[in-house]
Amino acid sequence: MRENFLHYIWEYKKFDILNLKTTQHESIDLISVGIHNHNSGPDFFNARLKIGEQLWAGNVEIHIKSSDWYVHLHELDPAYDNVILHVVYEHDTDIFRKDNSTIPTLELKQFINPNILLNYQKLFSNKVKWINCESDFAQIEDFVLNHWLERLYFERLERKSKIIENLLEASKNDWEDVLFKMLTKNFGLKVNGEAFFSLSKSINFSMIRKNQTNLMSLEALLFGQAGLLEENNEEVYYQNLKKEYIFLKQKFQLSNEFVVPLQFFRLRPPNFPTIRLSQLAHLYHKQHNLFPKVIAADTLQEFYEIFKVSTSQYWKTHYTFQKSSKTTEKSLTNSFIDLLLINTILPIKFSFLKQKGETNCEQLIEIVRAIQPEKNAIVNGFNTLRNVSKSALESQALVQLKTEYCDKHQCLNCAIGNSLLA
Repeated sequence: MRENFLHYIWEYKKFDILNLKTTQHESIDLISVGIHNHNSGPDFFNARLKIGEQLWAGNVEIHIKSSDWYVHLHELDPAYDNVILHVVYEHDTDIFRKDNSTIPTLELKQFINPNILLNYQKLFSNKVKWINCESDFAQIEDFVLNHWLERLYFERLERKSKIIENLLEASKNDWEDVLFKMLTKNFGLKVNGEAFFSLSKSINFSMIRKNQTNLMSLEALLFGQAGLLEENNEEVYYQNLKKEYIFLKQKFQLSNEFVVPLQFFRLRPPNFPTIRLSQLAHLYHKQHNLFPKVIAADTLQEFYEIFKVSTSQYWKTHYTFQKSSKTTEKSLTNSFIDLLLINTILPIKFSFLKQKGETNCEQLIEIVRAIQPEKNAIVNGFNTLRNVSKSALESQALVQLKTEYCDKHQCLNCAIGNSLLA
């Protein structure tokens, strides 16, 4: 048994609260369990209860065994002087205050519903499982699951918004700059995400603004900062880029010392960083004042129109500077735009609404539910247990569920785990 299970039992009153008695046989009238403390100090603050005829207000400490009080050296810590009740699963010794008075103890073992204990043991059995509840996941009520997944999606948005808030502070509230950095990072996908992000941080967004009317300048800026213009190549396009970059580097005093090297290995040619950088340059050449446009857009089709860009002419016959290829129109696909929406645009819109104090996120829900679900190992794993991922909302929520709850065995903080214990 884990102590956090007893925290759950106490916080949600999963025991017989009508017939409680201390280990010294005094009746307990539970008025308030208190506020769960996740930091150092007693486990629950400001509890209110009546022991015998005495009304108490103070803190509650919870342990598996009473003797854990001494194991944890609480008798030496003044933070525990205001404990009014010691809640334990098993009482094995009395605990005393500094004045030698006994701290009242509640032994929960005799008051917990046996079915909850059996369900807990089943959920946390030591068998090797992908998730603790995999044998019961398919039987969870639709209402419980759907409500929990929507909440998890917003948890994931909150996590992503922390990055956005930090960038916003660093840029002195320049939303266009934040959008550029987040978009650049996600144009790099998983393999080159950090490299592209470091590239974006090496450029002041004012340089993008000043060169948006010239596609060659934007490409030179991005390719040069990425370290792709340092070879000997006699092609006219390459030489023009290099010449323009040398001019921009001197004009803006640029440095790419801290830009992470790009990777081509194990990437499909359409995802080569050369192609993605040209598409990014084309996007900012085509879409001036991009931020207000993505904030104003409220349908999936509108976003597809905004981001429907290709490469410059050279990259229609190349994937790298070293070798030509057959002519192909390398436009951003809807599936790639979906990834930009999931990982950049919707978190940006959420953060913007949050900053404005707007709590109505129905528009975000409509958009994310219109996007096809992602395909990855986590989503596939849940879908083998139950066909649950119908849109990007569910696929994002399932990633949050697996990484923040299942992998960390946080079943007691999960609506699914709670429903199985009840």
